[in-house]
Amino acid sequence: MQLEIRHLKLIRAIAEEGSVTRAGNRLYLTQSALSHQLRDLEAKLGAPLFSRVNKKMLLTAAGDRILQAANEILDQLDRVEEDVKRIASNLDGVLRISTECYTCYHWLPPVLKTFSVDFPGIDVRIIVEATTDPITALLDGQIDIGLVNSPRLNKKVRYQPLFRDEFVVIVPRDHPFCRKSFVSPSDFHDQHLIIYSDPEDNCVFQKLLVPASAGPKRVSSVRLTEAIVEMVKAGLGIGVLSKWSIAQQLQAGVVKAIPLTKRGFFRTWHAATLKTSRTPPCLNAFTRLLANNHVLVPEPKKHQKNSKLRLIQAIDTQANT
Repeated sequence: MQLEIRHLKLIRAIAEEGSVTRAGNRLYLTQSALSHQLRDLEAKLGAPLFSRVNKKMLLTAAGDRILQAANEILDQLDRVEEDVKRIASNLDGVLRISTECYTCYHWLPPVLKTFSVDFPGIDVRIIVEATTDPITALLDGQIDIGLVNSPRLNKKVRYQPLFRDEFVVIVPRDHPFCRKSFVSPSDFHDQHLIIYSDPEDNCVFQKLLVPASAGPKRVSSVRLTEAIVEMVKAGLGIGVLSKWSIAQQLQAGVVKAIPLTKRGFFRTWHAATLKTSRTPPCLNAFTRLLANNHVLVPEPKKHQKNSKLRLIQAIDTQANT
């Protein structure tokens, strides 16, 4: 390719100034240097680009064609440079996020609303198709931040603990469980359990029921929180959902929530990002908003400190192996 950016600038400067001398002053080149570049370009292209008429430089047909391209390309490059500067200053850009659970998209809107006030030029995109495996999507460069409750140790990924949410058993208000202070794994043996995900992907199933060798009489997977609540309300079964996701229904008295085990059953959410030398301020700000989200159940300070320490130690150990 014979044409370079400097050639495009040269052609446009001569065409607009009508003089090699004035074009040289504009480009901070001597007349002889600019004339040499022009002759060299014409020789490479095999066509004259200007004609001198009454001491004025006029474009030839070949020169006019290059000028058209120069105007388009140089203007586009100017816009690109300005866009990059705005991105570097966090005035513009794209932030791609995904969560490990479809239900969690319910608490994103208030966070996004607050975030947009401080970063109005950042386009936040929710990558729903990455929900099944946010960490792989993060490593593949498809998202910038993944919200997960099952950290997968990887030396390229940084996990920041955010908050806890509690799983509870929801039952009709006349269910025998309403007389219990908590529900144990053994209590599920004669129940029809309605859950959001399949048993093999359900953390309550895998972390509580399977280790206790306990299981319900029947299991149904319904991927809509509102539908689960309505089925439970109608007496078709019991459900296990995160407490925050049914806060409105509990407040309205539609169903009753019973703690799962004596100590409760909690999961800790983390913000997963790639380990880089420089994290964009907008990404840090978004993570802080998630950690301060009042909709969710905050982790007790003592427990939170210990869990953060254990997580950091585990990640550091993995990174050093």
